Amino acid sequence: MTEETLKRWKGRHLLRISDLTADEIMGLINTAQRFKEVSEREIKKLPTLRGRTVVNLFFEPSTRTRTSFEIAGKRLSADVINISVQQSSVTKGETFKDTVLNIASMKPDALVIRHSSPGAAKYASTIAGCPVINGGDGAHAHPTQALLDLMTMAERKQGFGNLNVSIIGDILHSRVARSNIAALKMFNANVTVCAPPTLLPHGVESMGVEVTHDMEEAVATADVVMMLRIQTERMAQGLFPTLREYAAHFCLTERLMKKAKKDVIVMHPGPINRGVEIASDVADGPYSVILNQVTHGVAMRMAVLYLLCGGAES
Repeated sequence: MTEETLKRWKGRHLLRISDLTADEIMGLINTAQRFKEVSEREIKKLPTLRGRTVVNLFFEPSTRTRTSFEIAGKRLSADVINISVQQSSVTKGETFKDTVLNIASMKPDALVIRHSSPGAAKYASTIAGCPVINGGDGAHAHPTQALLDLMTMAERKQGFGNLNVSIIGDILHSRVARSNIAALKMFNANVTVCAPPTLLPHGVESMGVEVTHDMEEAVATADVVMMLRIQTERMAQGLFPTLREYAAHFCLTERLMKKAKKDVIVMHPGPINRGVEIASDVADGPYSVILNQVTHGVAMRMAVLYLLCGGAES
């Protein structure tokens, strides 16, 4: 990576996929591939961000994203501080603004934020004084998840153009779906969303996707099947009768996979609700690349931190 490229990235924010161009996304994927090799070494450490400090500020529960950012920062030799809302002054009544301003006054080099309110990361970027990375804001955006998902697809498929991707499940509440759709449409992929009508955003067709309520149709035509979790924590009552009823119509089972293409891959951003949106034999089966997504998450977040914090070549 050239010095000019590093200068162009340094100090930027990553708030949503539309902050990036298609070329920049491919650059991130290529950079992440290099960092993936680091994670396969016996000594999984580079001095690239030595002396930098990364703060993970999470107002929502998280396992994969927060741990992934923490491991990514530490593998680049950054000092990583994790702050969860349960252990912060927010429990004493401190506002989001004051929390961010107080952390910013300690001069971190990057701030990763997850929050239940759409736009929280964008607001933080106006007052933090350092690069802000959106680790998920409400049902709005989750850019690093989309980037690691594209990295996973790129490893298994030859390019994204004309790739058929079916995203199935709770589209209405999914920041993962919105970010993936935005990213895939940059590369002219064909995206189909499948869900009960009550779990689709109003006007979803305006995002450039096809819509179906038929799981068999969505699975049979797909090169990539991306399953989504039912987000009961964001959900109003009455969007579907029961989880059992939902699973009867929208759980990805081995029976449905028999109708899929032979080289289809199955993805899921996690956490998985086995037996609700995906059966265990599919989640653990030969089509699944779910754990590959987790592996790629560390590499992609290493790439993002490296570029936004202005890491040195190693």
